Amino acid sequence: MSKKRVMPRASGILMPIFSLQSPYGIGTFGKKAYEFVDFLEKAGQKYWQILPLGHTDGSSPYQCFSAVAGNPYFIDLDKLVEMGLLTKEFLETYDLCDNSKVNYEYLKVTRMDILHTAYRNINSNLDMEVSLFAEENLWVEDYALFMAIMDVENKPIWEWTDENLKRFNPSTIVAYREKFKEEIKFYYFVQYLFFKQWNDLKSYANGKGIKIIGDMPIYVSSNSVDIWVKPCLFKVDANCKPSGIAGVPPDYFSEEGQLWGNPTYNWENHEKDDFQWWIWRIHQATKIYDIVRIDHFRAFADYWEVPAGEKTAVNGKWLLGPGFNFFKKIRKRLGNVPIIAEDLGEINNNVRKLLKKTKYPGMGVMVFGLRANEDNSHLPHNWKRNSVGYTTTHDNGTFLQELESLSMEDKKFAKSYLNMQTGDKYLLEVIRTAYASRADTVIIPIADILSYGAEARINTPGTVGEHNWSWRLCGNVLSDELAKHLQQLVHTYKRL
Repeated sequence: MSKKRVMPRASGILMPIFSLQSPYGIGTFGKKAYEFVDFLEKAGQKYWQILPLGHTDGSSPYQCFSAVAGNPYFIDLDKLVEMGLLTKEFLETYDLCDNSKVNYEYLKVTRMDILHTAYRNINSNLDMEVSLFAEENLWVEDYALFMAIMDVENKPIWEWTDENLKRFNPSTIVAYREKFKEEIKFYYFVQYLFFKQWNDLKSYANGKGIKIIGDMPIYVSSNSVDIWVKPCLFKVDANCKPSGIAGVPPDYFSEEGQLWGNPTYNWENHEKDDFQWWIWRIHQATKIYDIVRIDHFRAFADYWEVPAGEKTAVNGKWLLGPGFNFFKKIRKRLGNVPIIAEDLGEINNNVRKLLKKTKYPGMGVMVFGLRANEDNSHLPHNWKRNSVGYTTTHDNGTFLQELESLSMEDKKFAKSYLNMQTGDKYLLEVIRTAYASRADTVIIPIADILSYGAEARINTPGTVGEHNWSWRLCGNVLSDELAKHLQQLVHTYKRL
């Protein structure tokens, strides 16, 4: 008898929300998001994979003010016009940066001003809906207060003016809740709009037979409500300043490793608390995603920690993570949550054993396998059945960019392996090779489907700059012809 598949044989596309087209400087939950769902359906796809939806502290979706709050930038402004909260004439007074790159600095200056205007136009019925949302989502109370304080302080927790506030002193918190009463209600309103629009979009996708694969960053930002409220769960000092920093040692991406800036977890205290915070966090994710991809899964086996103050990740050390006991607790409380394990990077036997015990699908990335003298696990003919195959990820260059960076020998091997022909309009042979593999699930980034080069790279690990997390789709490129090509491959390789 064959094994029951964790995920049925199917395919999907990786498309970040911020990369969608819109007239408002960043992709939103608006018209183009619904049109993308329609494209997925026409192309025979079953999955839409996105990047984290969190309220970013800057541009990176892996550095957020909250582990669960949504990004206000993704709220569609046209829908607020339909609700009578804004007018087209008002929006036309802003230069909303409809271009090929997201300008996060401009969004930071303008978007919250626009949402404040919408909030001032709230009516009594909507006000009741927002209050009900806050009552049903208790996490929003601390998040809203945190954001109200951040609007005034505009600096990390450990630099806040009030010493008692840094430590979440109960009597101080009560006073600040009263002081920022109106600002707190504003952030309730923002999160209500975010989740209302997202849930409507997800319902539309599910109605078309398309499931959402969401991405969960393993760590939280050093300046987040989660650390402020529960500092004992993280490696921070008495003022919430990180003492142990997450990252990875020198690897394929960087000779100096990657220093992410996020504090590592105090796993001993998580275990004492039966992982209640993590159970809550994953439960929240299951409410908004159909499948959860956990970033940097290997850290549950062992993780790289660097002392605070280091300039690179070189002088870190490996420490043991919570291991399989963590996932046993998750399953006991939440059942078999559909999870994809991002098992990339420096993988050892501890990680392999943990992945095997959890039975979660891991990942294969085609560009990692294109080496003339190796027969490694990332080549599509070696992808396991219970796995998710990718051409590239958001942390790579696009497929064509990576192909050009290969040595002449590796490039010759890659083109032979993939039967690539000069002048291909789309990377059809690359996609065909991925679809023909044994991997139950195949996800192709939209830039690879469109045969884009370096201009469409999403992120360069270990760097901070305006080019990261900013690429947007331009033009009428999601054609019926492309959908037809993809659908033919779906039928040929039984990804139905």
